[in-house]
Amino acid sequence: QVQLVESGGGLVQPGGSLRLSCAASGSIANFNVVGWFRQAPGRQREPIATMAISGRQYYSDSMKGRVTISRDSAKNTLYLQMNSLKPEDTAVYYCYAQVKFNAPDSWGQGTQVTVSS
Repeated sequence: QVQLVESGGGLVQPGGSLRLSCAASGSIANFNVVGWFRQAPGRQREPIATMAISGRQYYSDSMKGRVTISRDSAKNTLYLQMNSLKPEDTAVYYCYAQVKFNAPDSWGQGTQVTVSS
């Protein structure tokens, strides 16, 4: 497993933007899959965006077109740029990594994102 530390959450008004960061303890470019999930109160954790080692990306329908996942291999950091945020995007956002195929999942501690006027 790998240590993941998220940052960048906070309170933002509807229509605003946030960029989440996730600092990894290992070489993020070599991880099998990395990504972002979120969990709203009373709801299951759901994937938002993932990136495979090949660079192939997945985006959930709920946020497609409003989020972009990216990584800085030199800094071992994963990012999630979120735009046009809505109140329903309020949730705890988690960074995720699978170091290699069939390896245990690694999760960050989560960062709260609140979209409210």
